[in-house]
Amino acid sequence: MRFAVYLPLLFPLLAALAARPLGERLPPRLATWLLTVAAVVLAAASSLVLGMLAITGLIRFPLLAELAHGRWSAQVAQHHDPASLSVGLLAGALLTAAATAAGVALWRRVRTLVAAAAEAACLPGPDELVVVEDPAAEAYAIPGLPGRIVVSTGMLEALDANEHKILLAHERAHLAHHHYLFVAVVQLAATANPLLRPLADTVTYTVERWADESAATVIGDRRQVAHTVGKAALAAKRARAHTWIPTAALGILGRFSQAGPGPVPRRVAALLAPPLRNRPLPLAGILAVLAASTVCAAEAAHDLELLLELAKHGASHR
Repeated sequence: MRFAVYLPLLFPLLAALAARPLGERLPPRLATWLLTVAAVVLAAASSLVLGMLAITGLIRFPLLAELAHGRWSAQVAQHHDPASLSVGLLAGALLTAAATAAGVALWRRVRTLVAAAAEAACLPGPDELVVVEDPAAEAYAIPGLPGRIVVSTGMLEALDANEHKILLAHERAHLAHHHYLFVAVVQLAATANPLLRPLADTVTYTVERWADESAATVIGDRRQVAHTVGKAALAAKRARAHTWIPTAALGILGRFSQAGPGPVPRRVAALLAPPLRNRPLPLAGILAVLAASTVCAAEAAHDLELLLELAKHGASHR
């Protein structure tokens, strides 16, 4: 198989380098969609290439050809395939590890969504908004049918009435635009191909920026939204408690982690700056990478098909 087969394994590196600049320079809704689609396409292309390389390694073994009743010639396959046996075996090992990790991650994501839906259904009251008695400043949305918005009394006390509206507009945007699905899909792709981890990290940021911009549209004051985001983060930092928060939750403080509330200063700075516009050049660049990865994977599939035909033809003339 020719050199093009290896390119889909390298393109994720380019996407990883471009992920954060794209997340900072493109409108957050566009950046979220673009990076999510890019992660899926690049993960699929690299997995397909690993599978095809693994097949070229397997068909070299005479024992497998005999078990398949001599449907192909292992000698012909070895003669015509430029990829070495070690490359095929390494690709098979990597693909097995990636498939196992992706399967485990998918199972955990499904369990997380089910648990989130159950948690949302069990929260008290029929309303979308649920207020919990907790001095720690917390606010987050839980996906479900329907989704719920949980806000602590500590957060309500830290913000004024107008800031409450901004908070709720932010959390409603998370539910309305199904932001958790974007995060889950891109994290699953990054599990299948760890080189895509920067895309997953950037999407966790762009969904928060998307919700910030949605709140700014509802309220009509970007500066006020920036002030509220910063004020909520400071309140949470002062009164952070060990409160249990569902894994599926998304909130105005960003993805919850032990490291803190997330890149809030970048979000505040983005809200204080003019709204971002579409940039044709970076958009065209990432689309070109996706197209090239798809074409290379298709070319590799064609080469593999020709190799298998030669191996079958060799077997028929023995």
